[in-house]
Amino acid sequence: MRYIKYIAVFLLFLFNISNINAQSQNLKIVYIGDSITYGAGLDSPATQAPPVIASAWLRKQKGLGSVSFSNQGHSGYTTLDFLPGMPAFKQVLEAAKAFGQADALLVFAMMIGTNDSAVKGTHGAPVSVADYKANLKTITDTLLNHFPKSIVIYQHPLWYSPNTQNGATYLQEGLTRLQTYVPAIDALASSYKAVNPNHVFVGDTKAFGYFKANYLTDFQAEPGRQGIFYLHPNKKGAVVLGEFWAKAIYKVVSKL
Repeated sequence: MRYIKYIAVFLLFLFNISNINAQSQNLKIVYIGDSITYGAGLDSPATQAPPVIASAWLRKQKGLGSVSFSNQGHSGYTTLDFLPGMPAFKQVLEAAKAFGQADALLVFAMMIGTNDSAVKGTHGAPVSVADYKANLKTITDTLLNHFPKSIVIYQHPLWYSPNTQNGATYLQEGLTRLQTYVPAIDALASSYKAVNPNHVFVGDTKAFGYFKANYLTDFQAEPGRQGIFYLHPNKKGAVVLGEFWAKAIYKVVSKL
C-alpha cells in the first residue's frame, strides 16, 4: 500500500513538472534599432548591449522558458533603412527565420527614431512625423505579413542632449522633433487594436525620462562639434535600458 502511495506521489510530481513546462512561454526576439540597440561605445556590445541584458532578465522570469534573440541594431540607421527591400530589413527577416522553434513566440522589439530626428547627416533626415509614422507602419505591416503569429513592440526612443552633433547633426531641433514621434508611435499601436488586435503594442515609455534625469551617470560623455554630448548609454545605462525593455516585453507577453 505504501509503495502504491509513493508511485502516486511520484506521478503527481511528474505531472506538475510537465504542466509547468507546458505553460512556459518560449520567446525568440529580434531587436530592431540603431547604435543604441547595437551597443555603440560599450567595451563588448556582444555581452553588454541592451538586447543582451533584456534577454537575460527575461530568462529569469516566471512563466517564461527559453529566450533566444538577435540584435539587429545598426549605427546611424533610420526607419528608411528598415523599409522592405532594404538590406537591413532583409537581415531582420533572415534573423527571424533562423530561430526555428515553432513553439516560441516571435517578438519584434523596435526602438527607432533617434536618427530620423536628426537635422542632417542620416538617411532621409530630417524625417517628418508623418513620414516616420508611415515608415513604421510599413515595416510593421510587412513583418506581420511575413510572420502572422508574431507580435511587434514599439519601445519609445531615448532623450539625448540638445547639443548632440557627431557625424550627424541633432541639436535641440532634433530633440524637439524626436518628441513628436512619441504620440505617433502610441497612435499607430492603438490603431492596430481594430485591424489586428493583440499583435502590436507600445512597450517601454519610461526610459526617455530616466535618461534625461540621469544622463551624467548613465550616458557616455562623447566629444562633439558642440562640446561634450550625451546620446549612448554607458555600461550602467545599458543595463538600465535593457531592463526597461525587458519589463515592457514581459508585461505584454504575460497578458497574451
